[in-house]
Amino acid sequence: MILAGDAGGTKTNLALFRPEGARLSCGDVRSYPSQEFPSFESILKEFLGGRKDVDLACIGVAGPVRAGRSRLTNLPWVVEEESIRHACDARRGFLINDLQATAFAVPFLAPERLAVLQEGRADPEGTVAVVAAGTGLGVAFLVPSSRGYLPFASEGGHADFAPRNEREAGLMEFLRSRFGRVSAERVVSGPGLHALYSFLREAEGIAEVPEVDALLSREDPPRVIVSEGLSVRSSACREALRLFASLYGALAGNLVLQFFATGGIVLGGGIAPAILPVLSEGAFLDAFRAKGRFREFLSGVPVKVILDDKAALLGAAHYALAREGMER
Repeated sequence: MILAGDAGGTKTNLALFRPEGARLSCGDVRSYPSQEFPSFESILKEFLGGRKDVDLACIGVAGPVRAGRSRLTNLPWVVEEESIRHACDARRGFLINDLQATAFAVPFLAPERLAVLQEGRADPEGTVAVVAAGTGLGVAFLVPSSRGYLPFASEGGHADFAPRNEREAGLMEFLRSRFGRVSAERVVSGPGLHALYSFLREAEGIAEVPEVDALLSREDPPRVIVSEGLSVRSSACREALRLFASLYGALAGNLVLQFFATGGIVLGGGIAPAILPVLSEGAFLDAFRAKGRFREFLSGVPVKVILDDKAALLGAAHYALAREGMER
């Protein structure tokens, strides 16, 4: 039995998997609001309910992992491999970055679990980049090997935001006045989408309808911006989504260049599938390809969106199984 987890700033997902031949069969899956629990172990205790049949455990966490320990970026939690193993009474416990877990799921996702933004021509021996905007911004990559693809973590979401034009330079100054340093995550994430909306309202003077203002004051702003932007009731929300798509595309193109991701780039996280109609309109791919002399190269790179919001669980389970096999 393999326990897989995905601990993020908004929610924590847990699932049990059992190997069946060459595939993993998923059993119990549950989701918990992360902010309502004092620690990851408290969620784990509630999920397991005293069961003692877990052999392996692998948890993906939204933060850097060093020496089997992570202090999560957007939660006041510290998670350790040994505490995971002890809480599960498991033989082995692994702690990895959440995007590393998502990346490891990519080779195992069925085609219907992926939406294609650009078909491209994937190099079967090429690196695959993975980026996910949600509560934060995660970046990882897959490198092919004789054992299949190997997932590697990064903290690329905290690299500097790079404005491309006067409007984005204005956005940079708007955000710098609020936060000081401006990372990519300040722009391409759920809170980043809200920041873009605020910039459009305050710096560019785009008006809002009273009904949407009321919703924003009492509900989660990024969710309202997505909903109202897709419904086209709010021109400010719609423009925020367009700007977000362009910035996301530019970031994705940069990652392809940085990792030389000839195997393609995959978008995970909760925002991309939620705004898929906007990502498909053109602003995303226009920005993705707009890399000067490398435009032709970027035009041939596959771009896909993960539609399975539990993909990181599958990746974490496969990671545990692979590590167990490698260390025998």
